[in-house]
Amino acid sequence: MTQRLVAGVDSSTQSCKVVIRDADTGVLVRSGSARHPDGTEVHPAAWWDALCQAVAEAGGLGDVAALSIAAQQHGMVCLDAEGSVVRPALLWNDTRSARAAADLVAELGAQQWADAVGTVPVASFTVTKLRWLAEHEPEKAARVAAVCLPHDWLTWRLTDGRDIGTLTTDRSDASGTGYWSPASGEYRTDLLERAFGGKPLLPRVLGPAERAGVLEPTGFAAAGLLNAGSARARLGAAETDPLILGPGAGDNAGAALGLGARPGDVVVSIGTSGTVFAVSEAPTAEPTGTVAGFADATGRHLPLVCTLNAARVLDAAAAVLGVSLGELSRLALSAPAGADGLTLIPYLEGERTPNRPDAAGSLHGLRLANSSPAHLARAYVEGMLCGLADGLDALTALGVPVERVLLIGGAARSEAVRAIAPAVLGRPVLVPPPGEYVADGAAVQAAWVLDGGDEPPRWATAETELCHAEAVPWLRARYHEYRDLGSP
Repeated sequence: MTQRLVAGVDSSTQSCKVVIRDADTGVLVRSGSARHPDGTEVHPAAWWDALCQAVAEAGGLGDVAALSIAAQQHGMVCLDAEGSVVRPALLWNDTRSARAAADLVAELGAQQWADAVGTVPVASFTVTKLRWLAEHEPEKAARVAAVCLPHDWLTWRLTDGRDIGTLTTDRSDASGTGYWSPASGEYRTDLLERAFGGKPLLPRVLGPAERAGVLEPTGFAAAGLLNAGSARARLGAAETDPLILGPGAGDNAGAALGLGARPGDVVVSIGTSGTVFAVSEAPTAEPTGTVAGFADATGRHLPLVCTLNAARVLDAAAAVLGVSLGELSRLALSAPAGADGLTLIPYLEGERTPNRPDAAGSLHGLRLANSSPAHLARAYVEGMLCGLADGLDALTALGVPVERVLLIGGAARSEAVRAIAPAVLGRPVLVPPPGEYVADGAAVQAAWVLDGGDEPPRWATAETELCHAEAVPWLRARYHEYRDLGSP
């Protein structure tokens, strides 16, 4: 039997990762990656270049039958009528639209936003970035004929790249814009017009296993590439068979799909951002803005809490102490739980949840007895995890069932994080082996689109590490005492 291969792409904030897997078994065949530029605004062309480099490192797509792209959510990609990029994309972690978010909430009301689209706008969401664009760059705003998201743009670039009328997206990414309702499955163009002052073209929202298109052997017309031969050669795509393209997904929905998460599972992901999300059968509409009522990549829902300060809190601690991340972990584990009273509020880059874009980090309870590298390391790890534990509390407060907690992301590789997380979260934690779960989820989606069916394929999963620790509710209580002191 001929092996069938599928490719999954994770176009994240920091890099582009490509995995190529067996469509039937999920076995990894090869992979590649490439860096993205730093910053909170990036020209989408950089994502395309990184995709081509990652595909080349992965050995090309010549033997691949289907591909799907998952990517960072919320990024504002504005196109003119000819399909050209109007300005560099504003990414999810660009907080310049914080005032615009506050204005939009004040104009309509938090409950009305939650009822309309399942979320209350914060600076991360596309709708607030469009308000900022209209107010601060009106000449560029006037040129905008279509608005899409990072994975939408990359998929469109593969399928066409010229006609903005062919733009597509999926439920999960559309649900992070602030102008699409997961409950109704419809765009709220009235909210788009309220924010932007107009109604630019929006991508067609595809079903979970619906094809976005195909990359044909001939006639490939991606913008900026001179001919079909050069484009396909750059991607290493076959010259005879079309490459089927899946609808794509937002990164967290992709991770849930890659993990095989099911209702009752809560995923705590500690990467550039920290996210706590659950697969749910029902939509949520929470008016404080703590929980975003997103959709997932299977037709269900993905209530989610996001923090801006996650793995980079550990990077900051290592920099302050002048040690490696491995040594930071060892130091943290050598200090007692609670760091003898030392508490970090980890708002090092402002914060999204709670919505405090202008907040700063703060250290409390510093005494001679806890003025040591070990205590500081412990406080940084515990502070980061306390912020995520607040997210878990917010989900359970909405009645989201929690049967298992899965810990993933780059920081999950830290021994200290794995050991301390169950104590702070108050629950046992399952830690899957390190992996590219967003890209893997995109590969699962590609296999699903290739074969069809009501549910995605279930590939065999690797063994997980079960981490136990005695809960420390007093540590959370102390964190809460300091959390609101002097915060904007």
